[in-house]
Amino acid sequence: MLPLRVSKMPVMVDDVMKLLCSVSGERKMKAAVKHSGKGALITGAVAFIGGLVGGPPGLAAGGAVGGLLGAWMTSGQFKPIPQIIMELPPAEQQKLFNEVTAIVRHLEWTDAVQLTTLVMGSEALKQQLLAMLVNYVTKELRAEVQYDD
Repeated sequence: MLPLRVSKMPVMVDDVMKLLCSVSGERKMKAAVKHSGKGALITGAVAFIGGLVGGPPGLAAGGAVGGLLGAWMTSGQFKPIPQIIMELPPAEQQKLFNEVTAIVRHLEWTDAVQLTTLVMGSEALKQQLLAMLVNYVTKELRAEVQYDD
């Protein structure tokens, strides 16, 4: 194999965002801003009111109705992480870019396609990037991460 040389061009932020989209897309990662607290609050409030109005049967009915209402309020809130990444403002993309380049700094590549190929071929690198991405999404965006695979 021929040795790889690092291009003189700086890696573009968009290229790294595409890499993150590939890594998170492979795992079918989604995230939701935590509206689940609202859903739980609604469920509890309706169950409480049901209990006050109808006793134990009202509590059961209120819990069921409140649970459905809470679930309805929070449904559809999950978005694919690749979509979230591409919709981030430039300053947030720069933060992610800095974290990714710290992880892949030992790699030598010439373009985004080659970088993505190198990363996707390394389970260890993918795991590092996924862990960094989950940490970013949960701490910076205050979102819950879900996997569909």
